[in-house]
Amino acid sequence: MKLARFIAAVLVLAFLTVAGIVAWTRSAPEDGLPYVSDDQGRALILRGFNTAGSAKGTPDGLPEFTEADLDREYRDMGTNFVRFLLQWRAVEASPGTYDTKYLDKVAERVRWYAKRGYHVMLDMHQDLWGSGITPEGGAGNGAPGWATHLDGLPVATKQPTWEMFYLEPGVIRAFDHFWNTTGDHPELMDHYAGAWKAVAARFKDEPAVLGYDLMNEPWGGSVQGATFETGPLAELYRRCIAQIRSVDTDSWVFLEPQAVGANWGLPSALPHFDDPRSGPSRIGFVPHLYPLPLDLGDDYTAGSRQWTDRTIGWWRDNTLRTAKRIGGPVILGEFGLDMTRPGSADLVGRVQELGLSMSYWSRDPGVWGPYDDKGKPTPLVDVYNRAYPRAVGGIPQKISYAGKALTVVFDANETGPTEFYLPARDFPKGGTPSVGTATWDPARRILTVTTKTSGIVTLTITPT
Repeated sequence: MKLARFIAAVLVLAFLTVAGIVAWTRSAPEDGLPYVSDDQGRALILRGFNTAGSAKGTPDGLPEFTEADLDREYRDMGTNFVRFLLQWRAVEASPGTYDTKYLDKVAERVRWYAKRGYHVMLDMHQDLWGSGITPEGGAGNGAPGWATHLDGLPVATKQPTWEMFYLEPGVIRAFDHFWNTTGDHPELMDHYAGAWKAVAARFKDEPAVLGYDLMNEPWGGSVQGATFETGPLAELYRRCIAQIRSVDTDSWVFLEPQAVGANWGLPSALPHFDDPRSGPSRIGFVPHLYPLPLDLGDDYTAGSRQWTDRTIGWWRDNTLRTAKRIGGPVILGEFGLDMTRPGSADLVGRVQELGLSMSYWSRDPGVWGPYDDKGKPTPLVDVYNRAYPRAVGGIPQKISYAGKALTVVFDANETGPTEFYLPARDFPKGGTPSVGTATWDPARRILTVTTKTSGIVTLTITPT
């Protein structure tokens, strides 16, 4: 057994032991996915990218991405959403001092998306805590150097896979200090929450900004499983929610579970969180999906395909359970894989058929992204360029594909028309609805369909 496989197996068993639950022995949750809604009250179905992993290593913390890149993305795939990476190190380069020039540059990019009708989620990204975990600075990203405390513990600079850095003593200690399980740095979580307050104050009036993803793939250091999620992680989230709501009472706040386990389909123990805003809560759930067989290097083929499909089913059920407990909508914050591997396009299609809002990892050039290092489309472009309902005039019950036909079943609630993105490949002259009246925007490739405003609607779009 490879070392990575052994570590993964140990972590799975540890997680199950600590959590004390095995989700797939319980009854499945009620069907139906909770969605974010727009100003009209229509359910939004979001499709886009994480933009971008390059922000992890650039000196200014901004992704290597241009406005022309965004235009090409829409022409090729009809996206309407971005999970835009922020870096704590760039927001708060020194304790208590927030870089307004950095936030202005982020705002410039947010306006690129706003002009094109996109929705933006701002994600405070971290992996392996921060670049200060190694002298070379090339391993981790996210946290500033002043918030990195290794206490002289070692971090081996060579690892068989990057995830193995999480098990290094120095990395564990850096996280333990942040979560204040050491008792030595109680100020760090407050600094992090303060950084979020600065971000929210800057973007609260930006209509394109849907909300804030509080921390990418939280890692508990020496505290794992339910003890971590209901303890230190929940405490961080409460502090961040309070700081954000002190300046922004409208935007969504999105929470991630502990990545280890939840990414593979195991249950999360995240509790319910009170939202201090007036009106309905706006707290949502943004889990990631990296099925364990693929995360360990298998392809989406043969026996691995069957096992992967099973874990995706567990992931969906556990995601719905957690979302119901939190009381908010679900957005798939990350999924992705090497698109040159056998079965990769099938896996992307399988995830799309879950009907979730989603952002693919990531918009960077390379074998995982939509374009290679020379700008040539990878197989991802073809499979991601799929018809989907962008906004639904009611509560979606089911979204299904049969060849080139797309069907949406929804409970109409007087919120407005339903909008579809229809790619030229499958709908060269637009689409024809099975019910209702339609208008077609060929430049944006958007079909807008007006149907009855109450009751169950079954709406099928076929090529004109």
